[in-house]
Amino acid sequence: MRTLILPSLVLLSACTVGPNYQGPESAGAVAPPAKFVRAQPETVAAQPVVASWWTGLRDPMLDHLEARALAGNPNIAVAEARLRQARAGLRLERANQLPNANAQAMGVFARLPGIDLGGAEAGAQGGGGDSESLQFYNLGFDASWEVDLFGLRRRGVEAARASLGRAEAGVADVQVSLTAEVAQAYVALRDRQQRLALGQATAERQRRMLALTQERYGAGTTSALEVERLRTQLEQTDATLVPLTAERDAYLNALAILVGEAPGALDTMLATPGRVPLPPAEVAVGDPAALLQRRPDIRAAERQLAQSNARIGVAEAQRFPQISLMGMLGLGGTDPGDVFDTGNLFTLGMPRLSWNFLDFGRNAARVEQAKGVRDEAAAQYRASVLTALRDAEDALSRYGARRRTVASAARTKASADRAAALQQQRYAAGAATLIDTLDAERQRLSAEQSLAQATAAMTSDFIALQKALGLGWGPAPAS
Repeated sequence: MRTLILPSLVLLSACTVGPNYQGPESAGAVAPPAKFVRAQPETVAAQPVVASWWTGLRDPMLDHLEARALAGNPNIAVAEARLRQARAGLRLERANQLPNANAQAMGVFARLPGIDLGGAEAGAQGGGGDSESLQFYNLGFDASWEVDLFGLRRRGVEAARASLGRAEAGVADVQVSLTAEVAQAYVALRDRQQRLALGQATAERQRRMLALTQERYGAGTTSALEVERLRTQLEQTDATLVPLTAERDAYLNALAILVGEAPGALDTMLATPGRVPLPPAEVAVGDPAALLQRRPDIRAAERQLAQSNARIGVAEAQRFPQISLMGMLGLGGTDPGDVFDTGNLFTLGMPRLSWNFLDFGRNAARVEQAKGVRDEAAAQYRASVLTALRDAEDALSRYGARRRTVASAARTKASADRAAALQQQRYAAGAATLIDTLDAERQRLSAEQSLAQATAAMTSDFIALQKALGLGWGPAPAS
């Protein structure tokens, strides 16, 4: 009979209750379109490089900041710590499938008044001559194993494996957000530096115009109204420089925090103004199906769905009987030397069956609760897919529109450059005044500032597109 028990338990342990995970398609996943509907002429359907997309901006300083952020940002450390927790959780669930063994040594010394532990003979054996005292020594080994009849442990391992996949996607998601945030802050910093330099140049020309006009007013060749008009323009220009300075400092602080340093740590390194980096002429965007496989937040949502599905099996298995086996092997007696006497060997085997069949619906409620969690995860997955598709389409549309804005601003600046050059020629020929020439130069600087702002906005929209495409995670390409 005993020879049939173990094979029977092995066969029973092959039974795993609960639904098997069939992928997000079984939860009504949204089918992606064949291509992006807002794709622009400057985008191509080639699959983008997942890691280090910022190298396409060809800015060594940005490359340096991105590397420092990925190595030193606290949010990366938090995500990696959660990943280590998930790995340990999976090891724990796997270990729970195996027997548990313990070695122990024990000494018992008791005096129990009013209780006869065996009369004079017991007292003699106890060595104390007192029937109310007891001494016992034991050296032993015990092992226990819960037979996984209905897949409670196996579903637990399945859920832990899905949790690990979710943590891995979480690390990648933090990398995507971080790299985009660093690039956005860097572009904003360079934009503010460039606009400050152009604003200061404009203010300097306005001061020269004001000084010349004041001289003309003193000579009686112009009106006080003209003087006040130019003074107002200068004050307005100076006023625009104050918030730009504060914004520049704020982005310096932001970049320092993003790379894991205190505010001000990067001020010296980034003090020299630089131009806003330009996106490449063509941008690889791939297709929506690849986007859904690539974006870490969608992979995390899918792993959450898999985990909640496995938890249904855990809840289902708790409704059925549970069998555990326990065995003990030891040496012992009433004398310390008895623990070395093989004649005092004792063995104990204890199979245990437990079944909480009268729980008044508790287990059924747990199963229903787990199914509700699974349905919630399925809805969240569908929402994540729709949000990702919308993010990509919006980013494509904005980036295309911004490129056209930059083209228009470039044409305006080219026209202002030609006008300033013509005005300079007229001044050299004595056909125009210095004030008119300085005003033309001011208008040229204003057009250049508008172009700089439009260019920064275009690069910012390019960065947002890379984030929407789920780029910026994974190992960096070999140099």
